[in-house]
Amino acid sequence: MKNPTAMQYFEWYLPADGQLWRQAEAKAARLAADGVTALWLPPAYKGAAGKEDVGYGVYDLYDLGEFDQRGTVATKYGTKAEYLAAIKALQREGIAVWADAVLDHRMGADGTEQVPATPYDWVDRYRQTGPARTISAWTSFTFPGRGGRYSDFCWNWEHFDGIDWDDATGEKAIFKFQGKEWDSEVDSENGNYDYLMGADVDLGNPQVVEELTRWGLWYLNETGVDGFRIDAAKHIRFTFFRDWLHALRRLTGKPVFAVGEYWNQSADALCHYIGVTGGSLSLFDVPLHQQFCQASHSGGGGFDMGSLGQNALVQRAPQLAVTFVDNHDTQPGQALESWVDGWFKPLAYAYILLRSEGLPCVFYGDYYGIPHDGIAPVGQPLSALLWARQTCAWGPQIDAFDDRDVVGWSRQGDPRHPGSGLCAVLTDGPGGQKRLFAGPNLAGKTLVDCLGGRGEEIAVEADGWVTLPVGGGSCSIWVQKETWLARPQTPSAQR
Repeated sequence: MKNPTAMQYFEWYLPADGQLWRQAEAKAARLAADGVTALWLPPAYKGAAGKEDVGYGVYDLYDLGEFDQRGTVATKYGTKAEYLAAIKALQREGIAVWADAVLDHRMGADGTEQVPATPYDWVDRYRQTGPARTISAWTSFTFPGRGGRYSDFCWNWEHFDGIDWDDATGEKAIFKFQGKEWDSEVDSENGNYDYLMGADVDLGNPQVVEELTRWGLWYLNETGVDGFRIDAAKHIRFTFFRDWLHALRRLTGKPVFAVGEYWNQSADALCHYIGVTGGSLSLFDVPLHQQFCQASHSGGGGFDMGSLGQNALVQRAPQLAVTFVDNHDTQPGQALESWVDGWFKPLAYAYILLRSEGLPCVFYGDYYGIPHDGIAPVGQPLSALLWARQTCAWGPQIDAFDDRDVVGWSRQGDPRHPGSGLCAVLTDGPGGQKRLFAGPNLAGKTLVDCLGGRGEEIAVEADGWVTLPVGGGSCSIWVQKETWLARPQTPSAQR
């Protein structure tokens, strides 16, 4: 039995060399050895920019690198055959695969249509900024390169709510189509955040809902993936994915895991979404990520470490929280840039990997690095933390978040996992020590810091208590010496 551990297997600036699917297949055994149990792969379908598209400018959901469309057969990550081979290789190693479902919008249409539309304000989507007019909109999707294979559904303007470009005049504005209304069941940012980009899919249109359900069922059967990462959930009618997932689970008889990207720093907003959707999908813990980012930018001792995790989703709804440190949107240069500084990465990963709540998701850019920005992988600390999650992070958890500078917790281990149990001490300040109750399983045991920052060997007292040091702006993770020495000696996962 493994502690569930997910990984986002891409970053924004990967080269457009069609290698990622082959890389994932080749690295499957290494990922499994590091304890990865689920892999989130990037969008596998053809984007508007063809081989240069990261995958979020969706053109054709049915083209997984199989048809000559948008100037290429393969996507940025490879061909359909390579994608399917990677999925099978990962699943053979016990790693579930999540596909990235981008259903909010379409881009790169095959033709324009004359559409009656009205312009609206970018920051107040209810405020009309001009008279109704007829615009030339890129809304005709006929997919000539696919020729109707898998689906003969063609998209026209009636399947969309609006667009941000009039090709006749070159005007960039938010145009809402005649007879359409923005969905009310979306995030309230900008008054109404239904519209995000491209041709906005009308999820109130029964034909669209039927087609997307048909596609979801096709995708699950065609690829064999185990679940979905849901893109742009805040922009999509909240009940859509509740009903969509219910239909797919009913039709396949499978649980179909799903986690949504609802980018909002308020746990109240995330909990509201969970309530509306009946807990049918997990959510990424954006509030916790923002705490990591704030702590890493606050200077030595400037963040209240005792507040870490408070009012985050992992505190409010731990069973549905997918925790993360960074992702492709938060990395430098991207739309939601909020990069966690490197010195704080081990602390953040210790928090998500070694605690009992939430499902942690490791970022590709932290695991392998981001050459585009000269960012090195987290390296040995992340490798050690992944090892500690699988080997030591078991049993009851006792917290000591009672100080603004030095905090910690213990995992007391359990008999089913010999050698388990650990103590974690974190600080953003000058360093210090923490007294923790390690529990009876660790009483009398000798502990060492598996991150290597501390060279001491410290014995747990007979009553289960122990006082543990930590260096400035760092964390120390204390595990049984015998367990650490007995670990498999494998090459670093980042090489």
